[in-house]
Amino acid sequence: MYSRSDPAIAARRRQLASGPLAAFKAFSDSVFADGGLPAKTKQLIAVAVAHVIQCSYCIRHTAAALKSGATGEEIRRSGSRPRCVLARRMHIRRWHSTRTRRIWV
Repeated sequence: MYSRSDPAIAARRRQLASGPLAAFKAFSDSVFADGGLPAKTKQLIAVAVAHVIQCSYCIRHTAAALKSGATGEEIRRSGSRPRCVLARRMHIRRWHSTRTRRIWV
């Protein structure tokens, strides 16, 4: 779904869009800084969201969570619950779609 990032792509991005890239980095740094919630909690939330939306780029918040002081167990827990929610949602959609087909067909 997403192309893999590599150093050449990152260098090209810095060359072509250094302003937007710097603005996004500043925005991201301010979002994940300590504030109303500790940085560790924010990173764990980002890991959970990454699992729900299944974004390969967002999964990288795992390393940031570790750097912020999260343990492996906390990261596992933040990733396992959203997967259960996602599986349940997919099951409900599948059940609903088969049920409505039977009603209308």
